[in-house]
Amino acid sequence: MALKITEECINCDVCEPVCPNEAISAGNDIYVINPSLCTECVGHFDVPQCVEICPVDCIPKDLNYDESESTLLAKFHRIAKQ
Repeated sequence: MALKITEECINCDVCEPVCPNEAISAGNDIYVINPSLCTECVGHFDVPQCVEICPVDCIPKDLNYDESESTLLAKFHRIAKQ
């Protein structure tokens, strides 16, 4: 499952640089996560780095992108080959 950033985001700039897949970018008002690049850090770390570092706890799972651990790992391998 990809992650998403909610409206509670305070634009503190800490999540973007920790994303190993460069899935996080500045949006119009808040940061956004590209679900086609988000692997929840599977293949890189044991836990999503953006969730770990977020000071306001505004990065939940995006229920619109229901992906298993194996699907996230396959996505990681696809991204790593680019």
